[in-house]
Amino acid sequence: MTYVIGATCIDVKDKSCVEVCPVDCILGSDEDQDRMLYIDPDECIDCAACVDPCPVDAIFAEEDLPEEWRPFVEINALYRRDQDAARRRVDGLQAVAS
Repeated sequence: MTYVIGATCIDVKDKSCVEVCPVDCILGSDEDQDRMLYIDPDECIDCAACVDPCPVDAIFAEEDLPEEWRPFVEINALYRRDQDAARRRVDGLQAVAS
């Protein structure tokens, strides 16, 4: 199991979750390149420390993720390997939702 950051983080990037993460597994650039933050599933220790500080309720345990947010499991994992591909996926999801 891992935690996943989902749709409500897009264009928010509050970073309260980053401050409490004991293993620094929450990723995302400070620049406008990244519209959201991402959790590296290989580094996440499933401690849930990031869940409560998130002001937009964007972080869920993978098995509790709302069905419409299932694509974010792959997007979060993809960010470590290919940031541009993850960004395109986020942009594509926004285009479909609009």
